[in-house]
Amino acid sequence: MGVLVSAADLLAADPTRAVLLDVRWALGDDRGRERYLEGHLPGAVFVDLETELAGPPSAAEGRHPLPSSQRLQAAARRWGISDGDTVVAYDATGGLAAARAWWLLRWGGLTDVRLLDGGLDAWRRAGGTVEAGAVVPGPGEVTLTGDGMPVLSIDEAAALPSSGVLLDARAGERYRGETEPVDLRAGHVPGAVSAPTTENLTPDGTFRSPAELRERFAALGARPGGTVGVYCGSGVTAAHEVAALSAAGIEAALWPGSWSQWSADPTRETATGPGPA
Repeated sequence: MGVLVSAADLLAADPTRAVLLDVRWALGDDRGRERYLEGHLPGAVFVDLETELAGPPSAAEGRHPLPSSQRLQAAARRWGISDGDTVVAYDATGGLAAARAWWLLRWGGLTDVRLLDGGLDAWRRAGGTVEAGAVVPGPGEVTLTGDGMPVLSIDEAAALPSSGVLLDARAGERYRGETEPVDLRAGHVPGAVSAPTTENLTPDGTFRSPAELRERFAALGARPGGTVGVYCGSGVTAAHEVAALSAAGIEAALWPGSWSQWSADPTRETATGPGPA
């Protein structure tokens, strides 16, 4: 099953036949629901990343730990998802937030889950209309398990550079330790490779082609059949990198705790600078 659906293809396929999830969120910006109410894809349901796509934050587990499969299932049913449904998630930031919903539903066991390539902007460019106000669907009946995607623990992430590739999806300046606006310490996991998520996208916010992504990840040491893990600040944009890797034919494990978990543990060594060549 593919990762992406284009706006043109979604329009042609009749978007009302899919469950549409609006996941507008950005770090430090709590106006996602407000923007959703101003205009969203017809029939789309708003998904709150902080409360529905994450468990309670803690120093031990990170800022956005995985919700339990039961909690995710309850949320998915509120969104109107039933077994066998096609689900399309989108946002207005190139999929950087929506990929968390994509990943979680895949982790929960759903297979027909896509990201709207280019999100709301691509939808509008393709001639799609938007509607205002809230959508409250009827309850769904989906069953989720929580074992459909590979996950790394903090110890597995620490060991991965010796046997595979651990990609750091944060901005380069955070990886290098030049700045840290959110977490307790600056820097990166020793041996991790800098792979900013934003470089998965073209200037118009759509994903680069699979061939371009394969070339990008090969240069970082990640290839089909290899052992690859991904982290970011708190497991949100890392999901976007997992999606890009999947589009390139590379399976990768997500480390949900990510840097927020690592930096809160004073026993964990921190590296700074450009990292591995």
